[in-house]
Amino acid sequence: MSAARFRSGPWLFGLLAGLLAAGLVALGVWQLQRRAWKHDLVARVEARIHAAPVPAPTDCANADCDPYRHVFADGVFRHDRETLVQAVTEAGAGFWVLTPLEGGDSRAILINRGFVPTDRRDPATRSAGQLTGPVHVAGLLRLSEPGGAFLRSNDPPANRWFSRDVTAIAAARGVTAAAPYFIDADATPNPGGLPLGGLTVVAFPDNHLVYALTWFALAAMVLGAAAYALRDAARTRRRA
Repeated sequence: MSAARFRSGPWLFGLLAGLLAAGLVALGVWQLQRRAWKHDLVARVEARIHAAPVPAPTDCANADCDPYRHVFADGVFRHDRETLVQAVTEAGAGFWVLTPLEGGDSRAILINRGFVPTDRRDPATRSAGQLTGPVHVAGLLRLSEPGGAFLRSNDPPANRWFSRDVTAIAAARGVTAAAPYFIDADATPNPGGLPLGGLTVVAFPDNHLVYALTWFALAAMVLGAAAYALRDAARTRRRA
């Protein structure tokens, strides 16, 4: 854009450039605030993961239902109501095995017992791991994953699951009084080696600093370009 375009209103142009730069700086500051929030979140999650396990909560109306809290529960597995949820893990592609754990208080908790490869999806191929009688399960509390996965919706009538949707799975399996969360079982070995627990991935993308620097750089570029254009317009007016 030539200096002649700014001759009639250099101050208006400068004001608009300043407002644009201020908006870009505000975005950068917001990203720094998000970065601080993310670091605090990671610290809190790390503390929960490595804390001693506490009893699984009876509801999710308090801080005990914070995701990734280390919890334990006792009960009996209902293998007849097992649900397989498609998964891709460090052990390969296959399924998560979600099994209701019924306690003595008539409630049930869905337990993600761990991973099984596709060729072991049939419970008959891993019968040693179908524990009977009272069991003690420890792991990480996880919040429900409603709906499905990216571009893939759960299909309960077809028994096709892409996310661990506690409400939908409980309804499909006739599990009453189900807790509104599930537990990712820890790496305690199951007989026969399957399901394979302890594969919870705890990762929080942290690109906020890069985004902040990008916004600040754009703000500096806007101010630099505006200053150059205004100086060029002023020189043109002086020559005229």
